[in-house]
Amino acid sequence: MGITRRNFLKATGVFTAAATLGINLKPAKAKAEELKITKARETKTICPYCAVGCGMLVHSIPHTNKVINLEGDPDHVINRGALCAKGATLRQLAGSENRRRLTKPLYRAPGSSEWREVSWDWAIEQIARRVKETRDRTFITRKPNGNVVNRCEGIASLGSAALDNEECYLLVKMLRALGIVYLEHQARI
Repeated sequence: MGITRRNFLKATGVFTAAATLGINLKPAKAKAEELKITKARETKTICPYCAVGCGMLVHSIPHTNKVINLEGDPDHVINRGALCAKGATLRQLAGSENRRRLTKPLYRAPGSSEWREVSWDWAIEQIARRVKETRDRTFITRKPNGNVVNRCEGIASLGSAALDNEECYLLVKMLRALGIVYLEHQARI
């Protein structure tokens, strides 16, 4: 189908009129395009970086859980849709976005210069065994003056902003049950 002189003059006239009158065709084009989050699953969550607790909306592709969009939740009472620079980069924590992110535990033996990949079961068992050994070795039942103290001075805990209030509460309960007295929390680590 060739372009006739008549159709060419019509098209030229329409574009000239649109340019002269300042009609912007970009909104029409944008409306015609499909949004990348149209078929995505939306999940509400809380930013893990500091103790403020800003609300976030995470859009992911169903069945793959690949994060395709992350934004502040406009209905959240704390941030009303705004995110700080740290919160806006949360998408980098997803393994699909950051290929350098570790997803398996690594172990370096004493005196070794090489890290090796180990299983989660082995790592958790080693941590539990070493916590128990350290607690048993450094547990103090009584002070020199005879007062009962029942505490462990060989282990300390430093919390961070990745923990919310409920997780901090449970962590402190567990650590106190072990007799640990050196507890600290810094939400801006």
